[in-house]
Amino acid sequence: MIKLDILSDPICPWCLIGKTNLDKAILKFPETKFQIEWHPFQLNPEMPLKGMDRREYLKTKFGSEENAYRVYSRISKTAVESGLELELQKIKRTPNTINAHRLIHWSGLEGFQTATVVALFKAYFIDGRDIGNIATLISIAKGIGLNESLIKRLLESDADKKIIEQRDRNSREKGVTGVPTFIVEDTHVLPGAQSENLWINVIEELNELKGGTK
Repeated sequence: MIKLDILSDPICPWCLIGKTNLDKAILKFPETKFQIEWHPFQLNPEMPLKGMDRREYLKTKFGSEENAYRVYSRISKTAVESGLELELQKIKRTPNTINAHRLIHWSGLEGFQTATVVALFKAYFIDGRDIGNIATLISIAKGIGLNESLIKRLLESDADKKIIEQRDRNSREKGVTGVPTFIVEDTHVLPGAQSENLWINVIEELNELKGGTK
């Protein structure tokens, strides 16, 4: 068993790319078991709850539309190299992700955490949906098998909001400055979207240390 803790934000393209590369490496080790847990880290913790216009956000973050285009051209190129086709032009709003992180937290209690992360990535980067919108999150929750009425009640309340915010702060206080950040076996920290080959090497080394592939 290999334990992986992943700090991520569902609107982070590098998080999706990093997960994709990790997944491809994991497929090469069918006999190795993995325990994966996702942890909250908001790229924009001060984002208004309703989010903001995507173009305005990019201009504010990168200084100009030209700078944003250069950054996202690199992201799109790297995504294609990893086998992803991001539909960035469909994204109209950049959301606040506190509610998406609450959904990831609750789904983890039911054993659906990774499925929820995957669904959120798809909703945002492929379908261009607003994953800060409560109705969108309820629809995603229903699609992965969570109790629709329960999730609706939770999202319409402040349940676990302070817990998510505190976990985010704790990560920053420990030195995490960006995502994705991967923590392997509670010991080794790998920041950034690592390559498939690097993950293959890491898994091989861990299997050797553990004396097999169990």
